[in-house]
Amino acid sequence: MRKAFGAALFAATFLLPGGASAQLGSETGSDRIVTAREALRKGDRATLERLAAVRDDHVLDAYPRYWLLVNLLARPEPAPVAALEAFLAEEAGSSLAERLRADWLRRLAKDGDWPGFLRLYPALQNPDAELRCSAWSARILSGDRSALEEVAQQWASLTDAHAACDLALRSAVSSGQVSEDQVWQRIRRQVDTRTPAAALASLSMLPAGSAPSQADLDQAIRSPAPWLDRLPANFGVTRAGRELALVALVRLAREDIPAARLRLLRIQDRLGAEERSYASLVMAMHAAIDRLPEARALYAAAGNIETTALQRAWRVRAALRAQDWRDVRSAIEALPADEREQPEWIYWLGRAHAAAGNRDAADSLFVRIAAEPHFYGMLAAEELGQPFMPPPATAPLPRAKLDEAERDPSLRRALALYQLDLRTEAIREWVWGVRERDEQFRLGAAHLALRHELYDRAINTAELANPRSNFELRFLTPYRDRIEPQVRAQGLDLGWVYGLMRQESRFVIPARSSVGARGLMQVMPATGKWVANKIGLSGYHDGLLNDPDTNVLLGTSYMRIIMEDLNAHPVLASAGYNAGPGRAKRWRDLQPLEGAIYTETIPFDETRDYVKKVLANAVIYSAMLEKRPQSLKARLGTIAPMPASE
Repeated sequence: MRKAFGAALFAATFLLPGGASAQLGSETGSDRIVTAREALRKGDRATLERLAAVRDDHVLDAYPRYWLLVNLLARPEPAPVAALEAFLAEEAGSSLAERLRADWLRRLAKDGDWPGFLRLYPALQNPDAELRCSAWSARILSGDRSALEEVAQQWASLTDAHAACDLALRSAVSSGQVSEDQVWQRIRRQVDTRTPAAALASLSMLPAGSAPSQADLDQAIRSPAPWLDRLPANFGVTRAGRELALVALVRLAREDIPAARLRLLRIQDRLGAEERSYASLVMAMHAAIDRLPEARALYAAAGNIETTALQRAWRVRAALRAQDWRDVRSAIEALPADEREQPEWIYWLGRAHAAAGNRDAADSLFVRIAAEPHFYGMLAAEELGQPFMPPPATAPLPRAKLDEAERDPSLRRALALYQLDLRTEAIREWVWGVRERDEQFRLGAAHLALRHELYDRAINTAELANPRSNFELRFLTPYRDRIEPQVRAQGLDLGWVYGLMRQESRFVIPARSSVGARGLMQVMPATGKWVANKIGLSGYHDGLLNDPDTNVLLGTSYMRIIMEDLNAHPVLASAGYNAGPGRAKRWRDLQPLEGAIYTETIPFDETRDYVKKVLANAVIYSAMLEKRPQSLKARLGTIAPMPASE
């Protein structure tokens, strides 16, 4: 009854010109879906209306109606409330209903219809950051003071909040829930990022007469050394003057630690104790990121000032880089309880205890994570004398579970979208279909994905089902007939190559990153051209990166070239593949360095995580391919010191 009512209301709302029957549309089935998607891209409302009015039994039948409503919500005329409500009723519980509700909420927020927003918002299951911010705004404007309290409680985590949070943030300040000092702390955090200009907007949250000009803040950010060198003698009289000096010190520390330290020495007597400590803390973290030996002294100079999770993590890494196990232990034990429970710090605290001869304390920590098949779980197990063993075969899946996955509406829509090469929509449907489902259903979905050669969905869904088992689904080896000959020809380790490809593309042939890397091995066009020249591949052009055989040839050739250039070390080569071989070289030390310490002190978050996952993947793949125990510790080895000439 609901579907019939919804269809009738939708058809009544969108009749073709002159009242003609919608059933006269020429496109049907998949052609209708593809044409409608293209009409959405072009903003072709007339075509969308014609195709949305057609009804058939296609599994994607609802998509043209959804795309039409998206188009209408983007237009300046009033939103079609009746049609929106009809669609939400007809498609209740579906991914499209959730997305349309989110789209409608954004329109309501844009229109300032906050009562309407509050009526619709409770039914949204997974609000994003923008809509959570808009919900705060709606509640605040309705007089709900608890929303102000929530914003104040989360203030420190909202440093890079969505623009939709602006009203909520300003209201929290103007109501007194957030103090002037908290606003200054926000500005400090914003300045110490890659996008310091965000701090300019926060200035207006300060009380009148307390804030420096935007021009002065901008100058301190853009030209920190000249700003500090031209400070007037009385700059420390006002907080604004001192904070601008700190802004310049922070920006300079991100570029040149010695220059920042020198200027701090010149002005420190005109700063307060907390301000001097803060300047030392920021310099300490950036010195640790730059792998400078003075990092630990700067952390000590900072004293007991309040720190962020990132600053605390780099304090541990500075101690690791110095291989000062006593300092490693004290830095980890000073972490808040939730941070101490992270696998990396459990492992390194265990190592610190072991270095001090406290074997029982060390083992009690290692055993807590040794069963986890990730980077630090493997290392902890090896400390207990347990190499990574070939995992057991995946248990057979009951046929009923595969049948259940095959019948699931979201997964059926996802498969149909994949067939039409609408990957973004397909992934959304798939993710919606496996959310909040039990392990057996997710395994059925993973098997279904594998049957359709959707390797990324198979891997991710099996991982979601249970990250400690199902290795045959989580560590697939597709395209082996294409990959293994190239790997052997390059003299590479098959487990390492598969481990890298799994991390790079999840074996999606048309994968393309936000920066333009392409294909199974995510080769950048410039890299592909360079490698093609090196190996004498004639007729190269960027389009060849979409050919899987060429992509694998270029990717494995690049891996070999990097390995040859980086002491045949898989840690350096993995880092080099992600961040460039020059950086991998610069991250070495003047002394021999344990591979695990090198990895943990990689300055780029993305590359650090990448190397850990690639090397752990390589261990698992090698155990499965070679059917014998594997050692992550042996792969990590020791990183030779940087040559004096470098």
